[in-house]
Amino acid sequence: MALKSLDNALPLSPERPKKIAKVAANLIRTPPKLVVNDENTAPMDPTPEYAASHDLKPLSEPKAKLEGLMKSLDSREWMVVCEALNDVRRLSLHHSPLLVPILDKVVLVLVKSMKSPRSALCKTSLLASADIFQCFGHLLLSSPSNEAFNQLLLRLLLTASQDKKFVCEEAQKALLAMAASLPPCPLLQNLASYVKHTNPKVRAKAAVSISDCVSKMSHEGMQEFGLSNLIKIAADLLNDRLPEAREAARGIGNSVYEAFMGDHENEKTTGIEAPEAWQDFCLSNLPAISAQAMVNIARR
Repeated sequence: MALKSLDNALPLSPERPKKIAKVAANLIRTPPKLVVNDENTAPMDPTPEYAASHDLKPLSEPKAKLEGLMKSLDSREWMVVCEALNDVRRLSLHHSPLLVPILDKVVLVLVKSMKSPRSALCKTSLLASADIFQCFGHLLLSSPSNEAFNQLLLRLLLTASQDKKFVCEEAQKALLAMAASLPPCPLLQNLASYVKHTNPKVRAKAAVSISDCVSKMSHEGMQEFGLSNLIKIAADLLNDRLPEAREAARGIGNSVYEAFMGDHENEKTTGIEAPEAWQDFCLSNLPAISAQAMVNIARR
């Protein structure tokens, strides 16, 4: 009798199972959102300023900002370093004479920041590198800055070779800015040493930078560096493992061919036809197999 009275006291509603089933179905359709910090995308919070160069305004008190700049660049707080690097960008673009005395130290900070596991800090340093190339290209390759620049160049090539798309693309933009801003002949001398690097990705990125640089060189500039030196670099890269390096080699070879043909047309004393002259040039500077490969590039 007691059990019967209890059942009467707590009757089960026929609609209750339906409500439970409806709530469960909603939970399945709308699972809770997970916050994922993908290394190939911009970090979430905190986010530093990724302003384009033309959007950066002059500093109201640049000399005062300069006084504490190195202390901020040496900070252990990565957001403080990001803010200081953005100040470096403003100083470079609008107050460049103030930055010249500490340029080497700033370049070394860029190298250190590119090694950071923080993608945001790495990207900010790459943006700063592009601005520094634009504003101080003529100084970076002179002594004593050349030593700091060599460290920066290697770090840029390594950064452009990594798998993080977020920073890899920015590193390639910085390399393009470098090729467009720095004196071509000294830059080529620095880049040439990396086409024999043990890392094939570094070789490929160096090859692309050389091709970009050569394509912008004047005829006189290519002559100054040496057409024979360029054709040897192209021939070495033509058999590289990575397609990117081989494509860059073809670009270098075509640039050398055009410069050589321009020289040949200006020489009125020779009776040799242009194709034969190009073949003779390749054979005089390369092994026979490599020479034939360069001749075939020019025929395409």
